[in-house]
Amino acid sequence: MLRVVDWGTRDYASSLAAMGSLVRARRDGTVPDTLVLVEHPPVVTVGVEGDDGAAAASGLPVVTVDRGGKATYHAPGQLVAYPIVDLTARGRDVRAFVHDLEAAVVRTIAAWGVRGAHVPGRRGVWVDGTRKIASVGIAVEGWVTSHGTALNVDLDLAPFDRFHPCGFEGPVMTSLARESGRPVSVAATKPVFVRACQEQFGGVGPSLGGSAALAADPIARVSGG
Repeated sequence: MLRVVDWGTRDYASSLAAMGSLVRARRDGTVPDTLVLVEHPPVVTVGVEGDDGAAAASGLPVVTVDRGGKATYHAPGQLVAYPIVDLTARGRDVRAFVHDLEAAVVRTIAAWGVRGAHVPGRRGVWVDGTRKIASVGIAVEGWVTSHGTALNVDLDLAPFDRFHPCGFEGPVMTSLARESGRPVSVAATKPVFVRACQEQFGGVGPSLGGSAALAADPIARVSGG
């Protein structure tokens, strides 16, 4: 059973610290599996696979993190989801967890008539195999996951052109609004995504406010892109 925590719009640094504390608390057994929903002010995050230096030259704020994958961009209009999940009860199968996370995104965008899929050899969710609508990058520490997925709902995609998101050219990135041909709000997307997680992960608990923020904790990298 997942509980849901909605942080609203929150800066990346404090979110990273709070996420680390949730990982530690989950490892200690003091909190249940938790799904964090958040929007971030504009920032580029660079995972353990690094990038080609374009992120630093982009003029955007850049944060290096210990999730899998390369560089991606966060901004308002993007739904970021951080599942803090103990994989022990799920067979410690990281690949299955990432698949379920991608599948939850696919279920979500289908509500707007957009067909997404996983592309072999490419992490994340793609439309027509050529346009990336969601990035996925996770970390696992003591079999507890952190980081997660970023679904482009309705945001300015131009900043993706200023670096190489996930190692690709910026124009590869798309959004739910662009693909559906109509405005879509993050607020409208959240309950659909939560239901998709319920279907995919087997239950979502009561929603909590943003008071779950605690202190920082280091995390290990495992998978992503």
